[in-house]
Amino acid sequence: MSTCVFIQIRCKPGTTYSVAEEIALREIHSELFSTSGEYDLMMKLYIPQGQDVGKFINEHLLDIDGIERSLTTITFNAF
Repeated sequence: MSTCVFIQIRCKPGTTYSVAEEIALREIHSELFSTSGEYDLMMKLYIPQGQDVGKFINEHLLDIDGIERSLTTITFNAF
């Protein structure tokens, strides 16, 4: 069973759309939204079974140019 995580992403000023486009090209997300507030984007992502969550995010997401900061929320149960 995969692990569902939500990742909020803060982008460097002026880079939100290019970051979103790069995420879309990588096809790693289930859903991707622009948001208001402290973070610019929120994505829903399923980490494959057996993969380390932090390592997967570092290797598949956080190397995108323009990402300034992220906040990851790991989920447990869906109701």
